[in-house]
Amino acid sequence: MIRQLSRSTTSALAVATAIGLFNVQVAHAAVSVTDEAVVVDGAAAEGAAAPQDPASPEAAAEEQNNSGLTDIVVTATKRETNLQKTPISISVLGEDDIKKRSVQSLMDLADGSVPSLRITTFESRQSALTIGIRGIVPDDANQPAREQGVGVYLDGVYLGRQHGLNAALYDVQRIEVLKGPQGTLFGRNTEGGALSMVLKQPTGEFGGRVSGGIGNYGSYNTQLHVNLPEVQNVSIKLDGVIQHQGPTIRNSMPGQAGFNQFHRIGGRVAARWRPIDDLTIDFAFDKSRDENTPFYSQLVTITPAALATLPKDSLGNPLITYGYGRMDVTDIQVPMQDSVGIAQGFTSSIKYKVSADLELRSITAWRTVSDEQWDNSGGAHRTPVWGPNVNFSRYSLATLDQRQFSQELQAVGSLGDSVEFVFGLYYFNERANDTARTPNTNRWNATVTGYTIIDPLTYPLATLSRASIAYSKSYAAYGQVTYAVAEPLRITLGGRYTRDEKNGRLFTVNGAATSFTFDQENTRFDPLAVIAYQVSPEINFYAKYATGYRAGGASSRSLTYLSFGPEEVKSYEVGLKTELFDRKVRFNVAGYIMDRSNSQVDFNFFIPQTNGTVRNTLETVNAIGTTKIRGIEADLTIRPIEGLSMNLSYAYTYTKVPPARNTVQEALNATLPVPITTPVFQTVFVLYTPENALSGSIDYDVPVGGNGTLLRFHVDANYSDPVHTFVSETTLTDKSFLVNGRISLADMPMGDGGQKLTVALWGRNLFNEEHIYRRSAANTTLGDYANYNAPRTFGIEGTINF
Repeated sequence: MIRQLSRSTTSALAVATAIGLFNVQVAHAAVSVTDEAVVVDGAAAEGAAAPQDPASPEAAAEEQNNSGLTDIVVTATKRETNLQKTPISISVLGEDDIKKRSVQSLMDLADGSVPSLRITTFESRQSALTIGIRGIVPDDANQPAREQGVGVYLDGVYLGRQHGLNAALYDVQRIEVLKGPQGTLFGRNTEGGALSMVLKQPTGEFGGRVSGGIGNYGSYNTQLHVNLPEVQNVSIKLDGVIQHQGPTIRNSMPGQAGFNQFHRIGGRVAARWRPIDDLTIDFAFDKSRDENTPFYSQLVTITPAALATLPKDSLGNPLITYGYGRMDVTDIQVPMQDSVGIAQGFTSSIKYKVSADLELRSITAWRTVSDEQWDNSGGAHRTPVWGPNVNFSRYSLATLDQRQFSQELQAVGSLGDSVEFVFGLYYFNERANDTARTPNTNRWNATVTGYTIIDPLTYPLATLSRASIAYSKSYAAYGQVTYAVAEPLRITLGGRYTRDEKNGRLFTVNGAATSFTFDQENTRFDPLAVIAYQVSPEINFYAKYATGYRAGGASSRSLTYLSFGPEEVKSYEVGLKTELFDRKVRFNVAGYIMDRSNSQVDFNFFIPQTNGTVRNTLETVNAIGTTKIRGIEADLTIRPIEGLSMNLSYAYTYTKVPPARNTVQEALNATLPVPITTPVFQTVFVLYTPENALSGSIDYDVPVGGNGTLLRFHVDANYSDPVHTFVSETTLTDKSFLVNGRISLADMPMGDGGQKLTVALWGRNLFNEEHIYRRSAANTTLGDYANYNAPRTFGIEGTINF
C-alpha cells in the first residue's frame, strides 16, 4: 500500500531526542575534507566557546598565532600529530569548515570540496552512497557480500555498509581524509584510503549550543548539543538533530512523495568516566532515521524509433518530456514514498596510560543498519518501452538488514625520543541480508494515449527477484614502528596480517527457491615503508610505499551467485609539505603511482521478465592485467593578513583499466540460435573520477562593534571534469562548477551570562548551475537517461552558544 510517513510523529520524536528523552543519533555519514588550512581549533568556529581574557598569556599567544596559519592536529597514525609533519597525504575539515560550507550530511560534499574525494548516490538513491578516493570507486557495493574500496570510520569504528552513510552530520570535531592505501593501520577495504570522523566528547563543564533555520523547498533544521557538569568523575554529552527538505522535483501525482527530498532525525548520548587520572572510559550510543527519495531520471536523448511512437494524449500533446534541462515537475505521475534507513550503534572506548611512554586502548562496537528502499525514479524514461497495454515505471523495492561487531586492541607508545610504535589486534564480524522486487506501477492504455496506476496493494506481492544472506569475519594483527635515525631523518616500517572468512547464500532468484552459495577464505600481508626527511622546520619531504585491498565476495544480483576474489593495490608516493613566509603560506603537494591487480569489474544487464517486470542482473569478474592509476594532488593556503585566508586544491588523476572479459555476454551469446563461443573482452572505465578537479575558497572575517562580534564572509567554488558513471559505457557526464557562500554575524554577546548569538545567510549552488552527474546510454531502444544535480538552495539560521 502507498503510505506517507507522518511528519508530526517523526518531528515529535526528534524534539524529544533534542531534549535528551529519546535515543540520540550520531551522524555516521562519512565526511570528507580538504587539505587546506582549516581551523580545527574549536575557539575559532562560529558559536564556539567564549574567548580567553585578552590580557592572559594564552590569549596573547593565540593572538600572535592568528596572524599566521593554524596548526592542524590529525590522528592518521593512531596518535595525535601535526598535519605538516605527518608523512601521509591528508585532508582535514574542521567544525568551522562544515558550518561555512553549509554541510548537513556527507552528500553535501559531493560538490567536489575535496578534489581527490568523490561522493555520489548509489544509482540515484540517497539511501546509500558511493565513496571513492584516488580513482578507487566501487561500482555496485550495495549488496550484502560486496565491499567498499574506501573505509569509513566513526570514532575509530569501521562502518561496514554503504547504507546509512548519508545520515545527518553534526558536532564533528574533525574529519580526516587519508589518501592512498591504508592497509597497515586501517586494514581491509581501504585500498583507496579512509574517511575518519572524530566526534566531540563530553567536556564535564556545562555548556552547549542550540541552532535552527529555514530555507527554500520547505527546508528547516535544528540542533541541540549540551554538555552536562561532571558528577562523580562522569561527564555526559547530549546531541540531537532534525533536518528536512521538501522535493526539488515535484511529483505530478497528488499525495505522493517528490524527488530529492529528505527528513532526518537522530541523536547521540556520550558519557566519559575517569575513575582515576590515567584511565578514561568513553561510552556512546547513537541512533538515526533518514527518510529520503531518489533523484529523478530523465530521458535526455531519444532514438528516432522511440520518437516516432512517442505517447501522446487525445489532443496530440506529448505525454513524455525529453531533452536536456532539469525538470521542476515530473511529466509522468508515479506512486512514490520515502525510503527509510535506520542506523544505530554502541561504542565503548577505553584508554589506560600505563606510563608516560605507553598507552593501552580498547575499542568495542556494535552497530546495525536497516534500509527499506522505495525507488520509482524512472517513470517512462527507462525500461520497459512504451506500447499498448504495456506496464511501465519500474518500482525498485528492496530491503537490507545488517549487524556488525568489532573489537580492536592497541598499544601506542615510544622508546625514548627515537622510537614510536603502534601495535594492534582487530576482529570484525558481520551479517547482512537483502531482498528485492521490481513491480511496475503504471500501465499504458490500448491506444497509448494515457495510462492508469496499477493497484498499489499488488506491489509487495510482486515476484521476489532476489534474496540473499552473507556472513563475514576478519582477523588482523598489525604493527608500525617509526625510528628517528638522525635529527632530520625518520624511517617508518609497518605491516598487517589479515585473515578474511566470507560465505553466503542466494536462496531466491526470480521467485524460485535456489541453493547457490559461495565460501571464501583469504589471507594477506600488507606492508608499509616511509622515509621522512625534515629539510628545515618548515619543509618536510617523504616517500612512501604501501599496499591495500578490497575483499572478494559475490553478487546477489547474479543469476548464479558467481563469486570473485579480492582486488589489490600497490602505491608509490612522494610528497612535500611546506609552511613559508612566517607561516602565512602553506603548500603541500603529492604525486603517486598506483597499480591495481584483479580489479573487480561489474557487467550489468536489465533483462525483461515474462511477468512484465525488468530484472537488474549483474555479474562481477576479476579483470586480467593491471589497472594503472596516476595522480598529482596540490593544496595551497594563503593568509596574507589577519582575518583573510584563501585556499586552492587541485587533483589530477589518470586511469587506465585493461579490457575485462565479459562472461555474462559470453553466456548470452551461447544461447543464440547460432551460438557464439568467442571470448568477449570489453573496454571498461574507472567510475566517478575526473581527470581534473579543482576547489577554491576565500574567507574574510571583520571585527565589528569592539565586543568580539565578527562579520564573516565565505565563498567556495568547485570544478570537476566529466566522468564515467557506468563501467562499460563510453558515455560521459557533464562537467560541473558549483559555488557556495555564507555571510554571518557571529559571536554577538547576549547579556552577562556569556551567551552568544550567530545569525547567518547561506546558499549552495548559488548560480543554480545544472549538470548531469549520472548518465547511461545502455537503453538503445529509448535513448540516454540521466540524473541532474540539486538546484540552488538557500536559507537563514541562528545559533545560540551558552
